[in-house]
Amino acid sequence: MKLLRHGPAGREKPGLIDGDGMLRDLSGIVEDIAPEVLTPRKLAGLARIRTSRLPLVRKGRRLGPPLSGVGKLVCVGLNYADHAKETGLPIPKEPVLFMKATTAITGPNDPVMLPKGSQKTDWEVELGIVIGATARYVSKRAALDCVAGYCIVNDISEREFQIERGGQWVKGKSADTFAPIGPWLVTRDEIENPHRLKLWLEVNGQRMQDGNTKTMIFKVAHVISYISRHMTLLPGDIVSTGTPPGVGMGMKPPRYLKRGYTMRLGIDGLGEQCQKVVAYRKGL
Repeated sequence: MKLLRHGPAGREKPGLIDGDGMLRDLSGIVEDIAPEVLTPRKLAGLARIRTSRLPLVRKGRRLGPPLSGVGKLVCVGLNYADHAKETGLPIPKEPVLFMKATTAITGPNDPVMLPKGSQKTDWEVELGIVIGATARYVSKRAALDCVAGYCIVNDISEREFQIERGGQWVKGKSADTFAPIGPWLVTRDEIENPHRLKLWLEVNGQRMQDGNTKTMIFKVAHVISYISRHMTLLPGDIVSTGTPPGVGMGMKPPRYLKRGYTMRLGIDGLGEQCQKVVAYRKGL
């Protein structure tokens, strides 16, 4: 299934994409695509619905983040060897973990806002793992049983805030609009192999990133198992698994986002996103 949320920000309704690619409303079935809907039993129930009976949603309606109530947004840094090389950092021996504030989460096609004082805002297309069952000290063998599905995450990063001002990465990763997610959550049964997915990103129509999840250093099961040793993962948590090479920081000279730029990005089987970059403004 492809689960999503549609409508104005803060008033999104649940929905799905049917077999013909049409957007259908799920409001009569569930209140929201929330953590409690992501359990194996609930997802199995949704899969049995006759989608042809669900109301159609008009084309062009805004898509919000595909799930509500995200408790944690955990990220893995430097998880592609060639990306680590372009940043000048050594290949990690263990997953590098950091967090993004959940207030950074926005819809897949909403504007990305440059924070005040930003000079080095960068792009990162990433495979997101949506947790559907509690993971605590889970083994690699059992880790995938904790996955509800997958989604696209654009891990927007302000590199000066992240790297040049001391402290942790989180402050360069957590500005409002710095975590576009979606367009939908694709359930695990539809992704045969999460390590054979092409992922790409364009800026102003120019291909910047063109990678494949097969080159990830630490695979999905390893990442979930590793994180679960250090914190409990709960239904509705999202793990963003790192980015391939082609980020602005790694170019010579470096290139960063400016007002008016447009990003377009996608992952095989998970859809596409498109964001326009705008200047900071209160209330966006």
